[in-house]
Amino acid sequence: MNIVSFSPFGYEGSLVQVEVDLRRGIPAVDMVGLADGAVKESRERMRSAIRNSGFEFPPERVLISLSPADLRKEGAGFDLAVAVAVLQEQAENQSEQEDEKILVMGELELNGHVRPVRGIYAAVSTAVEEGIHKCIIPSANTEEALGIAGMQVCGADTLQEAFNALTDANAFIVKKNQQTLEEKDQVQFAPYADSEDYALVQGQQKLLRALQIAAAGGHNVLAFGPPGCGKTLALQRFYTLLPLLTAQEAQSVTRIHSIAGLLPPGTTVIRTSPFRQPHQSASIEGICGGGIHCSPGEISLAHNGVLFLDEAAEFKSSVLQMLRVPLETGSITLSRAGRSTAYPSRFQLLMATNPCPCGAFGSKDKICLCSAKSIEQYWKKFSGPLLDRIDIRIQVETPKENAEKSLSTEELRKDIAKAVYIQRKRQGLRNAQLSRDQIEKYCTCTKEAFDFLEKTSEAFSFSGRAKSSCLKLARTIADMEGENVISIAHITEAIDLRKTEGGLCGEFA
Repeated sequence: MNIVSFSPFGYEGSLVQVEVDLRRGIPAVDMVGLADGAVKESRERMRSAIRNSGFEFPPERVLISLSPADLRKEGAGFDLAVAVAVLQEQAENQSEQEDEKILVMGELELNGHVRPVRGIYAAVSTAVEEGIHKCIIPSANTEEALGIAGMQVCGADTLQEAFNALTDANAFIVKKNQQTLEEKDQVQFAPYADSEDYALVQGQQKLLRALQIAAAGGHNVLAFGPPGCGKTLALQRFYTLLPLLTAQEAQSVTRIHSIAGLLPPGTTVIRTSPFRQPHQSASIEGICGGGIHCSPGEISLAHNGVLFLDEAAEFKSSVLQMLRVPLETGSITLSRAGRSTAYPSRFQLLMATNPCPCGAFGSKDKICLCSAKSIEQYWKKFSGPLLDRIDIRIQVETPKENAEKSLSTEELRKDIAKAVYIQRKRQGLRNAQLSRDQIEKYCTCTKEAFDFLEKTSEAFSFSGRAKSSCLKLARTIADMEGENVISIAHITEAIDLRKTEGGLCGEFA
């Protein structure tokens, strides 16, 4: 058996071959292959774990090689691989399939027990791509590894179990046949608590309609209004409107959370759409990712899900401007010490903010105490290019007493499911992600609707992106109604959701 481990760096990571040579000389353990501090410390953990597991540590001089040699090895996941390789070399336990490779990962305790490590899902998926179909991992990570088809998994609690598995084919289990996540058959939603039902949000029919359209098409949203009007309350429940991920979407989401060490115990695949809500004090590195290991940031953890920025104007301007490129490309490239990695970051952006520092600007029953200059500086944090990427801008008013009840979450989900089903079957992606060519192909309008869009775009000085945004919004509205052709009613509602150019509606000007 050729022992292979995994070095987690960025989204891709690298497979590392572990080789051991026993030679004459003063008893010692030498390790070569550009190992970091955590990997070098595995020599001492490995020595104690072998002895405390009932094995005899080799009396010879031990040379451990981690290749490729020019790749920096990081993390504590090499402990188990190194210990198994040493025991295998000592026992000269070479099976008939000498060239067969096996993935081994895990952190060792001094008593020989195996601790779980992060990045198992990424390691196993990379191993399968390289033709490796057996792995020995901590038992706590077994469900995580079983999320990859084509891998035989052995979950070990101790070093002795891991070493014995090398010669015991019955120690490995294979993923059971599970129901395939096929998006074209049905659109499913995750359960939610009764306290999170949209029926409890009263007097915000216009906002809930905007959120329903956003959930159906994956559109970005900016909600602005006075404090206490209910914008945060409504947007925090937005995750209840998101359908479960497809099989392809779930793979990348699970890989990112596995790399970050955020995969819940016992989880095979993440099916629920991520919903991330970072604090206003978040740094650029916290949002976009980074660090010595190029860990994923909030925009990558929100991949195929939602990034919600509450009190968006309180975020640093540099953080807000950093979102522009990922919103456009759906990925972000991080570079550290001569190495780079690209994380997927196709997220839906929700932002909630006040109309001014005091929050009373434009309110009919409150007096604004802010100067014109302070209001201008307040909105300059967002910048035109960022706001131009927001499809839906909705002004939220303070609800009146005894306001009309809103639709329940289940009622809102019906039209969302209909639209998502149509989009998956027609183009395989959400309407918000349509390219210019795809817009021309799928966003077919009546002549009246097209002429109205051209006339209105000129009146509001819409950019090319804004016109495309209106067409994509209208396509989503038409999908919710089951219509193939976009009518003037669909375009009118889309323009009404988009026309607050610059973030402030005409009533505020």
